[in-house]
Amino acid sequence: MNTPGEGNLTSTQLKQVETKRLYQHIADQIRSLIQSGGFPAGGRLPPERDLAQQLGVSRPSLREALIALEIAGSVEIRKGSGVYVCRMSDRPAAGAIAAMGESPSELMQARAALEGTVIVLAAAHVTTARLAQLRETIDAMRMQVKAGRSPLDYDRAFHVCVAEMSGNSVLVRLVTELFDGRHSPISTRLSGYSETIQTWGVALQEHEAIYRALEERDPLAAQSAIRTHLKASEERWIEGS
Repeated sequence: MNTPGEGNLTSTQLKQVETKRLYQHIADQIRSLIQSGGFPAGGRLPPERDLAQQLGVSRPSLREALIALEIAGSVEIRKGSGVYVCRMSDRPAAGAIAAMGESPSELMQARAALEGTVIVLAAAHVTTARLAQLRETIDAMRMQVKAGRSPLDYDRAFHVCVAEMSGNSVLVRLVTELFDGRHSPISTRLSGYSETIQTWGVALQEHEAIYRALEERDPLAAQSAIRTHLKASEERWIEGS
């Protein structure tokens, strides 16, 4: 028997609860301030440091929120100048900021945690053939960088190859899925602001350090190298935007 109040809701009345990402909450708050006139149309938002302090959030989270607002058409980010509020005629209808992928900073932190464990297993299963495959991806990355092109596909191949060394297909799938999270709208826009041939050149050097540690079959050195690489990548990706 149903207790009072139970049994009165149909499946059509129930709505799935959506868990918002932090950058969505921050973006919605800034958008509300824009709509209420707190930030006038055509005007520039406060400097990033000041705005983060006013909202009580970290600067990486604020950057993600601003990227989300730009994708949504509420603001325009002008490199070296600041963030400007779009004029009313250019602004989309009011509404909550939709999810545009995982938080890029959280994505990189998750990758560091997972790949830092995976590479320890990989170091115990290194073979000459796998090392040769890894060397090929690094050499291909170098050629792309020298040609002034993004080596993203070979970067992906490098990290997947390391995961394959572990001999665990589930870990390979997880590493691949986390890497491919960078193709979301928010991560793609962030990459466009932060990635350059120079930053890829630094990443290439970090890949070389990972390779040397695996070549020496040193699990601790390999773990340190890949975590250092992913932490540096996070800083380049988030703080360089």
